[in-house]
Amino acid sequence: MSQLSLLDLGFLITESEASPKHVAGLLIFKRPSGARATFAKKLYEEYLAATHLEPPFNRILAYSLTALPHWAECADIDMEQHVFFHKMPKDANRREDLYKFVAELHTPVLDRSRPMWEMHVIDGLEGGRFALYQKMHHAYADGMTMTRWFAQSMSESPDEDELNPIWSVRHSSNEGRLRRKLGQDMVENALSKAIGGAKGVSQRLFGIGRLSAMLLLESMKLTKNAISLPFMASRHTPLTGQVTSGREFTAITIPMERVARIQAATRSTLNHVALTCLDGALRRYLEEQGVELAQPIVIQMPVNLRKEGEKSAGNKIGIVQVELSPPTDDPYVRLRNIGFSLRNVRVMVDSVAPAAIETYTIVTALIGQLAEMLKLSERVPPMGNTLVSNVPGPKQRMYLKGAPLEEMHPISTLPPSNLLNITLFSYGGLLHFGLIATDQLPNLASLSGYIAQAFDDLEQAVGV
Repeated sequence: MSQLSLLDLGFLITESEASPKHVAGLLIFKRPSGARATFAKKLYEEYLAATHLEPPFNRILAYSLTALPHWAECADIDMEQHVFFHKMPKDANRREDLYKFVAELHTPVLDRSRPMWEMHVIDGLEGGRFALYQKMHHAYADGMTMTRWFAQSMSESPDEDELNPIWSVRHSSNEGRLRRKLGQDMVENALSKAIGGAKGVSQRLFGIGRLSAMLLLESMKLTKNAISLPFMASRHTPLTGQVTSGREFTAITIPMERVARIQAATRSTLNHVALTCLDGALRRYLEEQGVELAQPIVIQMPVNLRKEGEKSAGNKIGIVQVELSPPTDDPYVRLRNIGFSLRNVRVMVDSVAPAAIETYTIVTALIGQLAEMLKLSERVPPMGNTLVSNVPGPKQRMYLKGAPLEEMHPISTLPPSNLLNITLFSYGGLLHFGLIATDQLPNLASLSGYIAQAFDDLEQAVGV
């Protein structure tokens, strides 16, 4: 028997048909040179025959007399309930057919009566390409962990012909224990701080007080640090509201060398450049929908709470609300404004105890989740207009039985009241923008086009 951490349990409790809590990855490969057209079908057959499963892929939910769930190993697993093969129609279009199909796969919740993961082999893409779509419940792993597991199941050499399915690879033996220990540590730390950890409590309280003072001064316009209060973003946009079932997905890829040239010309970071283009694209998209915001767009942004050089296990992040640029037609001015925002947010995060940011994140998330469960998201202002995260991937080219991995798109969950989640993912010299949204969000594909156009505009503005 293996206990669930508090984080794992949270993803199970907050899951609903309208808001599934699984993460996924869409990997696009090209068949090896000289390989037959049946390459993907044979790959599927090999996957189907790979019946050795390592944790957590062999675990199901079980319940004790206390009614609290725990992980139990499943001895009888039908691989046909987990591994699937699909053939796209002839002349299928990636944007209109593949992305739509992947969104349909991403919509339903995973069956809790069996291990909560699926692998889909999708054949018939243009130019001899095929795709893998795999999803697993967030209680098993987060996006960063899943990315690492995928990398471990592939090779850095095109000559490696052995298949190592992600569920058959023995991942770090400490990883599962560390994730469970993280939840246990959260309880133990909370108890110790409540009972005898006076120093820890004082640091947390001082940090919360300092953070509250910063936000109060910002709300009274006595400071201007681009720090946004939660639940102050405009709810009168198509980006926010009550999350409903049904998903749509699209993506856009930008060569990293383009980003690097802009960085060199403007002395900015990848986040500065990416958020500048997202800000311009989102504003153009909102204008297309008849919405013109007079105030900056507010995003929810995960921030790293580890100190420099710290390599502790588990998640140690917070989510803060960040104002992007005030309305402007000049991409370079937008870049400078966003650089100002990100620098000040980093100063704010570094000036208070990480525990204070963690507490702030938990409290705001609970309020947002409660509003969603009570179906008040249309009436309560959202924490932000959208969530944007940046996940670094492998820098080197990866292969699957000699097939080069060309693109790797993480597909995440939707936070309460947000109908759109944008994930940036870097891999092999490319920067991928993955956009997952409810199917209530109109014309999502146009937003990806606006991102590409925003890069063109920024390059022209800075003379690259």
